[in-house]
Amino acid sequence: MLTRRGLARGALGLGAASLAPLAAGAQGAWPDRPLRMIVGYPPGGPSDLFARLIAAQMGPRLGHNVVVENRVGGGAVVASEAAARSPADGYTLLHVDNGILVYNPALYARLPYDPDRDLAGVGFIGRFPLFLVVRADSPVRDLAGYVAASKARAPTYGSPAVASPHHLAMEMLRRRAGFEATHVPYRGGPAAMQDLLAGTVDSVMIDCATGTAFIRDGKVRALCVLSEARSPTSPEVPTARELGVPNAVAHGWQGVSVPAGTPAPVISRLSAELTRAVASEEMAARFTTLGIERADLSPADFAAFVGRENAEWRPLIRELGIRLDS
Repeated sequence: MLTRRGLARGALGLGAASLAPLAAGAQGAWPDRPLRMIVGYPPGGPSDLFARLIAAQMGPRLGHNVVVENRVGGGAVVASEAAARSPADGYTLLHVDNGILVYNPALYARLPYDPDRDLAGVGFIGRFPLFLVVRADSPVRDLAGYVAASKARAPTYGSPAVASPHHLAMEMLRRRAGFEATHVPYRGGPAAMQDLLAGTVDSVMIDCATGTAFIRDGKVRALCVLSEARSPTSPEVPTARELGVPNAVAHGWQGVSVPAGTPAPVISRLSAELTRAVASEEMAARFTTLGIERADLSPADFAAFVGRENAEWRPLIRELGIRLDS
């Protein structure tokens, strides 16, 4: 959980980081050429979108372009390996998320990279609250009704992909609230939402970036949000905590990492520029509209956050028996 105390520490850490001088010698001239940010997902998706927005903000402040490079394949394993094997010189950044840093070690028997050892965190982009939604004309009015209906027939639920934060969050909610549901994976959240509206699936676990407009326009009914508090964009939607499932908290999230061994002063500078990028007027407006939660985490705070995520999700994935390399 991102507490106010943790956020304050992060802000203080970044303030100090922005003042840290670059190391002498080779790092003294850094950066002296364009940087690249590797993204493990196709162009046009939410990960690619936010990576490009961040890169466009960071480049002018660093004095060189940050070029986005899409390396698609294997649940972002291809991109992660490319970044992990790159020189630790501050010129390669990796757009990271739950899957890359937390899920993949539990989903694959063998990985060509170890996120705990081969990557170092720079900072946080944002958290994406997750909503359980049904059609607006569904007879299910609330989470209690959803659970009750599942006793007669397990509802189907769509998610953007197998082992996505949405899929795993729904499995966590299902187990902790005590109901059955059948997963139907899609190629992205928009496809799942279109099938929900068409009546192909009964429900969808969707993130705020994709689902907020549907909720706002009354096309779907949100039964709950899996956050600590209600979303400012959908204040009428109760949290699972409010509805009697206190430990059902989950988000999608994004951040930035670099190869392990990148000099600390370089990481500090990148972290400070990432924070400024997220706080920019353009990014802040998008976050507010979509309900994305920001947090100014220092590299150390980001590492601690990822450690807590590891402790929560890796055991659950193994317990569920979800594998992507079988």
